[in-house]
Amino acid sequence: MTTSSSSSRLQKAFLKYQHIFVFLAPLLFVVGVYFAAPTPADAGSGYWFEYWWLCLAFVTGATIVNTVGISGSALFVPFLIFVFPVIAGESLTPETLVKIGLISESFGLSSSALAFIQYGLVDRRLALSLVLGSVPFVVAGALLSFVIPEPLFHALLGIALIAASVLLFKADLSHEEPGEASEGEPEVSADGGPGAGMPDDDDKLGPAGVETADDGTVTRVDRDGNDYGYTRGGYLERFANYSVGGVFQGLAGFGVGELGIISMLRTNVPVRVAIGTNHIVVAMTAVLASVVHVFGGGLVPGGHTMDLASTPWNMVVWTVPATVTGGQIAPYVSTALDTGTIKKFVGGLFAIIAVALFLMAAGVA
Repeated sequence: MTTSSSSSRLQKAFLKYQHIFVFLAPLLFVVGVYFAAPTPADAGSGYWFEYWWLCLAFVTGATIVNTVGISGSALFVPFLIFVFPVIAGESLTPETLVKIGLISESFGLSSSALAFIQYGLVDRRLALSLVLGSVPFVVAGALLSFVIPEPLFHALLGIALIAASVLLFKADLSHEEPGEASEGEPEVSADGGPGAGMPDDDDKLGPAGVETADDGTVTRVDRDGNDYGYTRGGYLERFANYSVGGVFQGLAGFGVGELGIISMLRTNVPVRVAIGTNHIVVAMTAVLASVVHVFGGGLVPGGHTMDLASTPWNMVVWTVPATVTGGQIAPYVSTALDTGTIKKFVGGLFAIIAVALFLMAAGVA
């Protein structure tokens, strides 16, 4: 047995049972936090169950954002700014609420990314190039968050949400009809199929068949047998969008997903493939930004002290499992509903939140 066939068999086995591994991850996270995280000396059951209600809000938010293919913090951060103080009776600093959003969406988007991979809707070559191009901008944005004043943070957050709202309303996120086998021809198989010319990439990640022609045209077949044709051209436009989005991703916890999905659609990547691939990029950049937010405070002169002890662990033990659950639900919602309806709701919500943020930045609210 060759190494490549063993690796392929391992990939298939992992993706077949990915939901088990996905739900084990938050379980291990919660257990690790409970036994190892630095918590208040008097932390009892009341401490751990104080914010249980966050679970409900974050499941809903994670399902919505993962269905559309944008960053979770685009909803989580405004929720923590406006709704959380009303229910909990306390406010969170910008650094803390961004950290909660990033840690939570890191798990949720990773969960959803695996689900989209299992469906065969991720172009790993595109994803890798976009992640590598975004890294320095994400780190820069995360480090900037330590020294930026709170009013300016709210203003920039409002600008990002307004931009995201406009882009979402302009984007056509309705599900285009993928290709299907013609009558009398063998049905396209998600594993390559016996028909002549059917994609059958031995190195494919997940159940989808993938084939790249000499002219650069990519043919992809998802788990349901639907086929998609596109090219990977337009790297420069995508790099520009992902670099600007990367700065906001590090600064506010979102941005790379919103700008990224638009650039993919503008370069003719099919919407379902664009959403699936974008999940990989946002998940990886969210993990990176989370690490910088937790450990990077000491790297910035005059920056806030940010360490493990400052993380509200009694919140993330509820938000992390919630976002993982929402991430697993999203692909099923994405294939069942017209994403355009969700897009309009999210875009309108972003616009309303942005106005409130501008009022906060101006000291009116």
